[in-house]
Amino acid sequence: MRGGVSSCRLKDAFSSSDTPALRKQVHISIGDFHASRRPCVIYTLLGSCVAACLFDPVSRIGGMNHILMPGRADLSRFDMAARYGINAMELLINRIMNLGGDRRNLVAKIFGGAHTLAAIPRENGMGQKNITFLTSFLKNEGIRILSQDTGGTRSRKIFFHTDIGDVFLRRGRVVNHSPLIRTERVMCEQVKTEIGKPGDVTFFNNAGE
Repeated sequence: MRGGVSSCRLKDAFSSSDTPALRKQVHISIGDFHASRRPCVIYTLLGSCVAACLFDPVSRIGGMNHILMPGRADLSRFDMAARYGINAMELLINRIMNLGGDRRNLVAKIFGGAHTLAAIPRENGMGQKNITFLTSFLKNEGIRILSQDTGGTRSRKIFFHTDIGDVFLRRGRVVNHSPLIRTERVMCEQVKTEIGKPGDVTFFNNAGE
């Protein structure tokens, strides 16, 4: 875990009382993203995947994505192109701007990237590659990371309040053998197949390559 917990306003539990009754809740899965001009709570469950919560504190517009792995896909060929890091970030930023947000005002809070394969070194795991990609992307785009909760071996369920920028966190069990990780691995295998098709997908083992 990195970053100041107080600045991220994380909580170890989340209950319905934490969310105003009239506030819409939106669930996103792997490869999804959502942004809103009206107050809502976006939530997702993360293993080795990462999520960026972007917030414009001036317009009070926010959004979140759920990234499977670093890379870029041809948007004209894939319905779930947002599972690839670069697409997911560009799509989310553009959606926030279309809703009235200003790219220059954006700040970020990032989550996920658990290490899920004990048999390989942590630095070679998909979780760490996702963290490296996301932090590098935000730095290159000049988007300040206010705080983050990344790495480790436990799943995370996060709830992002789009109008105030607060994130509530519930930690799950060690993820090595969970259904969540099996789903992520199946999708990663699908990506490997797609990578073999020239022009479809560009995969980045490390940010900047």
